Amino acid sequence: MNAPHASGYAETYARWQADPEGFWAQAAQAVEWIKPPKAIFDATQGAYGRWFPDASCNTCFNALDRHVRDGRGAQPALIHDSPLTGTKAAFSYAEMLDEVATLAAVLQDLGVGRGDRVILYMPMIPEAAFAMLACARIGAVHSVVFGGFAAKELATRIDDATPKLILTATCGIEPSRVVEYKPLLDAAIDLAQHKPQHCLVLQRPQADASMHVTRDRNWRTLTAAAKAAGRKAECVEVAATDPLYVLYTSGTTGRPKGVVRDNGGHMVALKWTMDNLYDVKPGEVMFTASDVGWVVGHSYIVYGPLLQGATTVLYEGKPVGTPDPGAFWRVIAEHKAVALFTAPTAFRAIRKEDPQAKHLAGHDLSHFRALFLAGERADPDTLKWAEEVLKVPVIDHWWQTETGSCIVGNPIGLELLPVKPGSPTVPLPGYDVQCLDEGGRPAPAGTMGAIVVKLPLPPCALPTLWQDEARFRESYLTAFPGYYNTSDAGFIDADGYVFIMGRTDDIINVAGHRLSTGGMEEVLASHPAVAECAVVGIKDALKGEQPCGFVVLKSGVTQSPAEIERELVALVRDRIGPVAAFKLALTVNRLPKTRSGKILRATMKKIADGEDYAMPATIEDPAVLGEIGLALKGRGLG
Repeated sequence: MNAPHASGYAETYARWQADPEGFWAQAAQAVEWIKPPKAIFDATQGAYGRWFPDASCNTCFNALDRHVRDGRGAQPALIHDSPLTGTKAAFSYAEMLDEVATLAAVLQDLGVGRGDRVILYMPMIPEAAFAMLACARIGAVHSVVFGGFAAKELATRIDDATPKLILTATCGIEPSRVVEYKPLLDAAIDLAQHKPQHCLVLQRPQADASMHVTRDRNWRTLTAAAKAAGRKAECVEVAATDPLYVLYTSGTTGRPKGVVRDNGGHMVALKWTMDNLYDVKPGEVMFTASDVGWVVGHSYIVYGPLLQGATTVLYEGKPVGTPDPGAFWRVIAEHKAVALFTAPTAFRAIRKEDPQAKHLAGHDLSHFRALFLAGERADPDTLKWAEEVLKVPVIDHWWQTETGSCIVGNPIGLELLPVKPGSPTVPLPGYDVQCLDEGGRPAPAGTMGAIVVKLPLPPCALPTLWQDEARFRESYLTAFPGYYNTSDAGFIDADGYVFIMGRTDDIINVAGHRLSTGGMEEVLASHPAVAECAVVGIKDALKGEQPCGFVVLKSGVTQSPAEIERELVALVRDRIGPVAAFKLALTVNRLPKTRSGKILRATMKKIADGEDYAMPATIEDPAVLGEIGLALKGRGLG
């Protein structure tokens, strides 16, 4: 790093570089240990070493018990806000501890103990967070599967995690429908080789579910009985290196990869980020608009804010349509949130529906200090719009399910560094981020390459994949020996700012020129009529690949789609040059996305190339793929 950054960040990063173990030993003092670490890092354990190998702890104790003990019992720990059901509820730290300890006792009564796996198949309700912490309390390993996931995909996770117990609710709620979970769960168990001993089922008023006579148990009945009997589970001592949870991420083979998160390193890193990256203090409110099915929900709806002694908002709704594009502003104003963390796609949706931000009027955001974006690349146009509308720092930061917290960001708790639109800013302590060419050599500043992290990975990052060390090494450690391969492509500029331009497979080869689809998307998004876009490389007999841009227009646009498409082709030619060979822009009503908001570019490419494709397990609305296919056929493609 040769960047002329001010002292807060530069000094902190240099302190980590000079003495990584000393840095994390100091950070570890913010966690309450049962057996404090004497060894900070053991390079001989695992694929690249293990953090805090001789320590023991309990994550639930750090998230709840110690705050109650230290005087935060009456402070709100969790606020549930559900425009989909018209309900709101708040739980103090003392109330949440009571709920979690009671549920943990029920889990113990059902035979769950330290090291056992428990799958959670839950909507965005308080009980989802209670269940995660109840597992942590008794040393069980939770694996949250996004509520409403297809039966076949849930079955693969059941077989991989081999849970003793599954916790579910009867339904999840979407703006236009109720999604019944129990038939999906029953079908998944029928498909799976492994059969859980029990399912604990929370009946929601929006849907009743039939109960399996021997397997299913009523959540409310058992917790009520445990409360009446005064049954509460105590915290179980676990090794810092014991798994806290397993979270599945899509694998290229179709078999999901179970990312393992440990207890000790996870707590240390998350607590550090709450102070130094997000600048959310104990007692303040953080609103993370994600889902507990994704890593963002794990880290910054549940664990991060509670480890910090902050208040977290669990939101069951959408950025638009529940009831309007002012939904996030209402939540921020009503609950006095100081920070919002969401995906760029949420802001593109808000901007599409309300480009003038008229729904912001009347909401008091005086407490609000920063917007954090992650999940996919924040295009500069969306970032600038958010800055203009909100008049607070907009922090694009980059991380992955595998890392559990931020790799590259703007650490406003240390200092706000100058923003470069299109860059998530600089590597955080723990991450030696480098850009390598195809031969594994350092790429010159500003040159596209593979973004990698020099080993060892810091605390919180995955130590392995669930019961598959060989696949862990093959997936992440073999392409560039000595480095963790992020599978993201981009460049690092002369100031040390990292630019993530897309997945490695989003770099297309046009007549021998390696071009970033992210760079083309940046140009398309700058057009005043474009709400969101995606560029994919499609097969071309002459050039190998040619870029195809799919664009969604903002509400109220009066220009014809054909006119806008012509302007977009000219814009890319002007900004990137003829080398991009950008000749095809297609206007579509919407883009296919996962439920976490990521655009399904690889599937779009297969449709354009006329290839067979499997329906992505995480897709939000399968009908969109048919719309994409029709748009392509209208141009003689697909």
